[in-house]
Amino acid sequence: MKEDISYSLKKLQDAFIKLKEGVKSAKEELEKDGVIQRFEFTFELLWKTLKIFLRENGITVKTPKESLKEAFRIGWIKEEDVFLNMLEDRNKTTHIYDKETTEKIFERIKKDYLSAIEKILKQLK
Repeated sequence: MKEDISYSLKKLQDAFIKLKEGVKSAKEELEKDGVIQRFEFTFELLWKTLKIFLRENGITVKTPKESLKEAFRIGWIKEEDVFLNMLEDRNKTTHIYDKETTEKIFERIKKDYLSAIEKILKQLK
């Protein structure tokens, strides 16, 4: 099981680094679309990594929302609202896709989500 944790954490960290690089360099609409795809991928790795960590601590969760709520409940996540907004934005990006929504989500990734993901990564290490 420790191998699952190490593997998941490594994948999450790699995805986060690429997301951060994308945010820094994205200027055009197509580049921002790419950042949003990286965000979706990073978020998936985040909640699945939390799920593995939680399982190691005797807590079973099945959904992204359950993972986030439990991580908050036990103190791994401090900013529950930010992570729940992250989940909502991830859900939006897979169903609604227009320029205005894209721009708003990109700005939240840049302003709120990068630092929140970075904090949870440090916490999990």
